[in-house]
Amino acid sequence: MESNCIWLIPLLAALGSLVSGFNMISGLPGVPGPHGVPGLPGKDGRDGIKGAKGEPGIPDSTGRRGESGEKGDPGVLGQIGKRGRRGMPGDKGVPGMEGLKGEKGRSGDHKITLKSAFSAKRGGYSYPVAAKPIRFSDVISNDQNHYDMNTGVFTCNITGFYYFVYYATSDNNLCVSMMKNSYQEAMFCSHGSFDQVSSGGIVLHLQASDKVWITSTDYNAMMGIENHDSVFSGFLLFPD
Repeated sequence: MESNCIWLIPLLAALGSLVSGFNMISGLPGVPGPHGVPGLPGKDGRDGIKGAKGEPGIPDSTGRRGESGEKGDPGVLGQIGKRGRRGMPGDKGVPGMEGLKGEKGRSGDHKITLKSAFSAKRGGYSYPVAAKPIRFSDVISNDQNHYDMNTGVFTCNITGFYYFVYYATSDNNLCVSMMKNSYQEAMFCSHGSFDQVSSGGIVLHLQASDKVWITSTDYNAMMGIENHDSVFSGFLLFPD
């Protein structure tokens, strides 16, 4: 019994030393240290996948226009619109190059050119009737038959400018008028109680079917006997 106690004493002593060693190492917690320096920011990450189109938002109650969104994808091509109004003429362009000279044409035929001419003298011994067309019944030339010797009236068949002239022998006062479609274009008068010659001419622009003639007033002493001729003539100067 005593020998067993002697053996326990060293064991207890060893355990006591171990326990006292643990108490010396663990101690009380220390004061927390200061924060460290912040590290550098990391690099941006990759873009994510584009999300689905959202539903339209609720309109702003204040009526203000919101910020413009991103440009959308092009839409489907529409139908061609109506043609717009014609614009203002542009500036005159630079003259082009001179073209090639054409071939020489065939010679013309003078027989097919436009013609109109007549000349006639008055026949009879009596004075003409005042305010009526004076008949120059003796035709000198009238190839186109544009002058009617039965009425004393010329009818235009070719639009253009014409020259009309008269030469009259009278033995007393004479006043004649150049008429176009019942309108007086010019009047010519001569006075005297003896044989005399008077004349007058005029250029007129005529349309097809216009009519021209000579008439007299009460001063109508126009003669038409041998060696005392009175002549009315007209011809085309140039057509339109």
